[in-house]
Amino acid sequence: MKIFTSGQLAELDQYTIAHEPIRSIDLMERAAKTLTRAVMEQWTTQTPVVVFAGPGNNGGDGLAMARMLAEQGYHVSVFLFNTTGKLSEDCDKNRRRLQECRKVKAFTEVVEEFDPPKLTADTLVVDALFGTGMNKPLAGGFASLVKYINQSPAFIVSVDMPSGLMTEDNSYNVRANIIKADQTLTIHQRKLAFLFPENQPFIGDLRILNIGLSEEGAERIDAHFTMLDEGDVSKSLRPRNAFAHKGSMGTAMIMAGSYGMAGASILAVKACLRSGVGKVVAHIPRRNNDIMQMSVPEAIIEADPDEKFFTEATDTSDADAVCIGPGLAQQESTAIALISQIRRTSVPIVLDADALNILANHRAWLQQLPAGIIMTPHPKEFDRLNGSPCTDSYERLARARSMAEQLKGYILLKGHYTALCKPDGRVVFNTTGNAGMATAGSGDVLAGIITALLARGYVQAEACSIGMYLHGLAGDLAAAELGQESLTASDIIAYLPQAFRRLEEWPSSVNTL
Repeated sequence: MKIFTSGQLAELDQYTIAHEPIRSIDLMERAAKTLTRAVMEQWTTQTPVVVFAGPGNNGGDGLAMARMLAEQGYHVSVFLFNTTGKLSEDCDKNRRRLQECRKVKAFTEVVEEFDPPKLTADTLVVDALFGTGMNKPLAGGFASLVKYINQSPAFIVSVDMPSGLMTEDNSYNVRANIIKADQTLTIHQRKLAFLFPENQPFIGDLRILNIGLSEEGAERIDAHFTMLDEGDVSKSLRPRNAFAHKGSMGTAMIMAGSYGMAGASILAVKACLRSGVGKVVAHIPRRNNDIMQMSVPEAIIEADPDEKFFTEATDTSDADAVCIGPGLAQQESTAIALISQIRRTSVPIVLDADALNILANHRAWLQQLPAGIIMTPHPKEFDRLNGSPCTDSYERLARARSMAEQLKGYILLKGHYTALCKPDGRVVFNTTGNAGMATAGSGDVLAGIITALLARGYVQAEACSIGMYLHGLAGDLAAAELGQESLTASDIIAYLPQAFRRLEEWPSSVNTL
């Protein structure tokens, strides 16, 4: 599924208007009917409604909603803010339609002074001040209005976007001047800003409404941001050959687990094996030999010369993919072994955890990374790699995109919506996973899954996309049965077989969660 920018959304509107064809005022009417229906499904006519409408098309949506709700018997009061004397054409048409509707309780066009209405706990506020066209923070009277609405006990429903929140970049926004919606009724699709954690307090419960925008128009727009679809992931899975053997299913090598951090290597190796690879070679410190042998008898052990740390690069000529980093530690001898291993490895590499922290301390080494490298940082690890902290998730995503382009590699920026940044500047967001997966070892599991897929012959983009989707799906299946509070990384591994089976049986399994 594509994620469009505010400019692309406007382009899609215009394409729909030109090619359906439909007048813009009629498209607004269609949107308002869908929005009104969503409100009526949740609130009865006993709920007093106050609509705050701005001067643009978002305000036009709000005015049309107010008229339709009033016609259905709702007690509606409307405030249209026209402080500059300039309304959009369709907003102006809906103003006149509203003025002709005798069932609206009160209509006030605010041009100078504003006497705010009393907003009680049983009031429904419809925020239709500003939509996707915002490009600067709210200030002055509108900022004061937003604060007044936010401080009220009323339930707030925002139309398309919470007013004051910009569709993409909110790095320099004034967060006190953004509506804190209890619910957002957004049109057509999620907006990019909805995917970032710091914006969640403004969005509330999100509902996505289909108003019939042109599918052909959506196909024609080249979106740099997309969200993974289960059907696409399912179609990317390769069926296992009936004559497959362990040699034909790939060999993965995992270098992980300093002494005291053996668990990280165990989780990565177990996840790798559960993801269908033929063999896994675990390169670990000597002292971790017994615990690995007992915990994962299927693994082949290659002991490092050192008792406690990874200190010596090894031969990877028999491997099809290599993972370096989970629980590795950051000794200087480990750092030297890491860059030596990267230089001499000719198969796809996944760098995770301490491998990333070592690179953050030796940033000049980033230029020595091979094309196609895969890195899986969480936000703090990425900030260290980047060399400075980012102000918010949008800036972090922008820098990760830039780094992926410069390195000709793949960066999985982990989070609720894990973002895969590709060498061509495109970003794919994952749609699976839950808060229960915020637990130690979850990232080690992801690294193991991706390494297995690489070893099995998937190219980097496929391995990353399928891997992060499977990882989140296994977590969702585990949470559905065990709950989020008690979820562990081992549970994610345990539910990988169910996740694979669900994808293999798609679409018959789509309603099983």
